[in-house]
This record gives sequence, C-alpha cells and structure tokens, in this order.
Amino acid sequence: MRRKVQLSIGEYYHIYNRGTDKRTIFMEPHDYKRFIALLYACNSMDPVNIADHFQKGRTFSELFAVERGETLVYIIAYCLMPNHFHLLVREKSECGIQKFMQKLSTGYSMYFNSKNKRTGTLFESRFKAKHADNDEYLKYLFAYIHLNPVKLIDPLWKESGIQDRVAAEGYLSDYVHSSFLDWNGSTRLESKILNREAAPEYFTTANDFNNFVNDWLGFEEK
Repeated sequence: MRRKVQLSIGEYYHIYNRGTDKRTIFMEPHDYKRFIALLYACNSMDPVNIADHFQKGRTFSELFAVERGETLVYIIAYCLMPNHFHLLVREKSECGIQKFMQKLSTGYSMYFNSKNKRTGTLFESRFKAKHADNDEYLKYLFAYIHLNPVKLIDPLWKESGIQDRVAAEGYLSDYVHSSFLDWNGSTRLESKILNREAAPEYFTTANDFNNFVNDWLGFEEK
C-alpha cells in the first residue's frame, strides 16, 4: 500500500506509532532505555547486529560509544510515552526514514516479545508520517512532542490549561524519556541521538528553548 505522504530528502516529518490495541509498549524504565539506545544504534547505513550491539554486560555509555558510520536520518526531537512514541526527523537519504523505522520497529519488537514471552505484532500498524512543511507547524511540533508527558499528570491541559504550572515544569525537567533535557541545556549521553545542526535555527541557546516551552505551558485551546 502506497504511503499518502511522500518522504523527500531535506524535508521534516512527524513520525509516530503506538502499541496495537493501544497496549503499553514501555512497561518499565529498561524498556524506555532500550528504545532510546535503538534510536541511536538503528540510525546507520550499516546493518545493525542487535545481538552484538546489546551484548550482555555492555553499559549504556558503551552502547553510545559504538561507531555507527553514516546515518540514515537526522533526528531532531523525540518523546516516548507508555503506549506510543513521537519523532521529529529530517529525511537525509533516499528511503532513509523507511529503513530507519524498519530497523527501529523490528529491533524493539524482537526485544519486547522475547522479554515478555509473546508473539505477534507489537505496533498498531506501520508508522505514521506527517509532513512538517512550514515554520508554524514545525514550531508546534517542537512544543507538542516535548510537552506530551504533561498529559500523564494533567490529561486535559490543552483543553483547560495547566492546573499546576510548577508541577508541570518539574515533571518535564524530570522526564528522561524525551529530548526535552537535551534541548534545555542538560548534558547527557542521549544527546548523541540528535542532529541539532540539521534542525531549524529557532533556538540558538537553551534559554531560547526554555522560553518557548514556558510560553506553550500557558497555552489553552479556544
């Protein structure tokens, strides 16, 4: 079946998917860490030997020290939620997004099914893609992806506004399963996933990003 959105080199896309039947796909902290490590490992033109890359005893820092060679896509932002994930990527090479997502989905599904002694499809369907073809939508995606975790403590914040802004800011600052910390100036291994030089020049400093997020925390749908 032909994809409705054509994936073109140099363009930005919102990539997302969720568990089949809306099931939880990240059940414990190690599941999140595995997916995040796969975001790094699977973004490579070279084949990924999962068994070798994730050999027993290898630390998280050692995983991010593995040489990947040429990457398939530019990853700009990401967020993992209990039953779904969001990515903001830029197409770098012909069919780069498809190849990357096939590696990522297959690698995580194999891990999850083996760990939980299950068989069958883990994700709802093949990944969804929306073309971010203008600055307004791109800026919205930066906010939408990074503020997604607020829904876990305040499900109706977009409709009703943030009920406790301090709590929301604190929750985002502690949420390690997204690129929020990397954009707000924190230093950590996961920052190697991102290709910030391929991102639009909206935020020249971490302070610019934080001000942007603070503005969106005051957002309320009309």
